[in-house]
Amino acid sequence: MEHFVDKDSIVREIWGKSDTILMVFAGASAEFALNKAVDWLYFTGKLPKDPLGRLLSTVNYARAIVFSEKNAAIKAIDTINSIHGSVEKSRGQNIPEWAYKDVLFMLIEYSIHSYELLQRPLTVIEKQEVLNVFNNVGHRMKLEGLPLTYSDFLIERKTHLSKNLNNSKLTKDLYRQYRKHLGFFRYRLLLESQILLLPDSVRQMLGLRKTSLLTPMVSVYKLFRSIKLDWMIKEILLPPAYKQDIKRMNVI
Repeated sequence: MEHFVDKDSIVREIWGKSDTILMVFAGASAEFALNKAVDWLYFTGKLPKDPLGRLLSTVNYARAIVFSEKNAAIKAIDTINSIHGSVEKSRGQNIPEWAYKDVLFMLIEYSIHSYELLQRPLTVIEKQEVLNVFNNVGHRMKLEGLPLTYSDFLIERKTHLSKNLNNSKLTKDLYRQYRKHLGFFRYRLLLESQILLLPDSVRQMLGLRKTSLLTPMVSVYKLFRSIKLDWMIKEILLPPAYKQDIKRMNVI
């Protein structure tokens, strides 16, 4: 059986660990809020009503693609295209291609950074493999001009960050929704996680400090994980409504 992502791929290792995926979620939640196309996410009203669920659905689609047989993964990508097409038809406009690329680029960057933060540094070859997998998703979505090499990706990523992000009224509203749905303690945890991950330009745009209070805790978490006690930390920190969803993320 042919898979969309090879069984030995580093991408499966990255996306088979719930803690890594949660860090991807933290980074993506910041850029979703800042993206100049965030109004598209507000158009249906689903994002402000359930921002955590909406972001997790994006993550779950990515996981479904990474771990699916090739035909099933292609079907999942086509479903995403169909959903977006319906929204475009309702609004009478097309979602700009750069907005699709932004989502793809943030998944690439935060996949790499989250894994390196919690696991180990990746080689250039492994980073290229992450890029190749998400490029395959982008090609199925009919995106053009995707960067072919990881070095090209870094250049284009920097350009996208400088052109396509803005701290707007919707940014502030979405962060209010994050705080409302997470509660004060978990909201602060989200912000500290974002400080660990975000590129400097994104962090500065959000007015976040340079150093995270979680920095010394990363080593503590790795120790707990090495003795199979990381579940205790997750049990305390995770929102109850999403604990089962997050547990199911552990494939490896």
